[in-house]
Amino acid sequence: MQVKTFKKGIRVPHNKRTEDSPLVECCAPNTVYISVSQHIGKPATPAVAVGDSVKAGTLIAAADGAVSSNIFSSVSGSVVAVEKRKTPTGSAVHIVIENDGKYEEQKLPPLKSRDKESVLKRISEAGIVGMGGAGFPTHVKYAPKAPVDTFIINAAECEPYITCDHRLLVEHAFEVLSGAAILAGVLGLDGFIIGVEDNKPDAIRALESAKAEHGIKCEISVLKSKYPQGAEKQMIFATTGRKVPVGGLPSDVGVVVGNVHTAYSVYDAVENNTPLYRRALTVCGGGIHEAKNLWVRTGTRYSDLDAFCGGATDDCVKIISGGPMMGFAIEGEDYSVTKTTGAILYLSRAEANVLQPKPCINCAKCAKACPMNLMPMYIDAYALRGDFASAKKYGAMNCIECGCCAYSCPAKRPIVQSVRLAKRKIKEAKL
Repeated sequence: MQVKTFKKGIRVPHNKRTEDSPLVECCAPNTVYISVSQHIGKPATPAVAVGDSVKAGTLIAAADGAVSSNIFSSVSGSVVAVEKRKTPTGSAVHIVIENDGKYEEQKLPPLKSRDKESVLKRISEAGIVGMGGAGFPTHVKYAPKAPVDTFIINAAECEPYITCDHRLLVEHAFEVLSGAAILAGVLGLDGFIIGVEDNKPDAIRALESAKAEHGIKCEISVLKSKYPQGAEKQMIFATTGRKVPVGGLPSDVGVVVGNVHTAYSVYDAVENNTPLYRRALTVCGGGIHEAKNLWVRTGTRYSDLDAFCGGATDDCVKIISGGPMMGFAIEGEDYSVTKTTGAILYLSRAEANVLQPKPCINCAKCAKACPMNLMPMYIDAYALRGDFASAKKYGAMNCIECGCCAYSCPAKRPIVQSVRLAKRKIKEAKL
C-alpha cells in the first residue's frame, strides 16, 4: 500500500486518547445559548423573539444573503433572550432557549427530487457549513464557478487529541461515504477521494467495508501521519500531486475539498430531512477527568461539557477551544458549542505551554517546518514592530495558521498570534 504525504511539516505527539471511545449522547442542558454567527460570512438574522416556542429543528435565525447560513434550535422550549455574548474569537448575538425537556423535533420537508439544484437547496435550507473549522456555507462551496474534476474528503484529522471524525468514520462509514457521494454528484462527478492518515487502521477498514458492501465509487487514499496533513493545500498535494498557487483556491486546480462531518450532515439532511443542530466533538486532555467523544447540541455551554465529563482536574491550567495547534486558548467556560466546534481541550501543566517566550535566536527551525515555505520569523518580527506592509511582503496572508512554526520554536515564541495580528491589521489598512 502506497502511503502518500506532502513536503515539510512536523511530527507531533498524537495524544489520541479517545480514538477507541465511541460517540455518546451528551445530556442536553437546561438552557442553550445559540450563536447566530456559526459560519464564515454574514451572521444570520434572528427569526424568533422572546416568548416564542420552538422545537429542535425550528429555524431561529435565517441566512442573510448568499454567504450566510440558517441557524436552528437544538432543543424544544421557549426563547428567553436574544442578546450579545462573547465567543472564543470575539462576540455575537445569541438566542437563549430554555429547554422544556420534551425534545420535540421539527424536520425539513422530504425532498421531491435529487437533482443538483434541489440538493443544493436542501443543503442551504439545513444550514450546513464546513465543519472542519472554517465554517464556509456548503451550498456556496459546491457551486464553484471554475470547472472541477476532483473531489476530496479530508479525513486526516491530524491535530493531536481530536478523534471525533475518526469515530464518525468507524461508526458511520456508510453515512459519511454516502454524503460524500451526494456532494460528488452535485459537482457533476461520479466518484471521489477520501484521504485518511495511516494512524487510523480501524477507520480505513470501516471505509473499505462500506465501500465494498454498498458499491460506493471512491478511492481511499492512505496518508502518512504528519502535521498538518489535514490542511487543504497539503491534502490536495498528497492525494493528487497538484499545487494550489499562492493566493489561489483549490478550484484553481480543479479540486474541491470537503470535511467528514459535513458529508455526514449532508446525508442526514438529504436522507433524513434533519437540519444541522448537533455535532460530534472531542473533550480531552490531562486536565479533564473523563475524556470522551460526544454528540452535542449546538448552544451547549462548555461548562456543561465539563460537568458531563466528570469535571476539570486540579491540574488543569489551560482550556482550548479547538485543537492544540490551531485552536484558541480561552478564559473560563462561558462559551457555547457551534457547528464548527470540533474539540474542547483541558490541558494539564505537563501538556500546556506555560513558558514565557524568549527572543528569536535565528535558528530558522520555523522556516524549515513551514508547509507553506514561508519565513515565519520575519512575519513575527515585523508584526511586533508594527510594520505590517513588510509582514505582508513575507507572506503573512498566505499563512494557514497551522502552528508548525510555534511548535518548532525553541524560544517558544507565539508566532501564530503575531500572524493573526498581522492579517487583521493588513485587512484593516487595506494594504
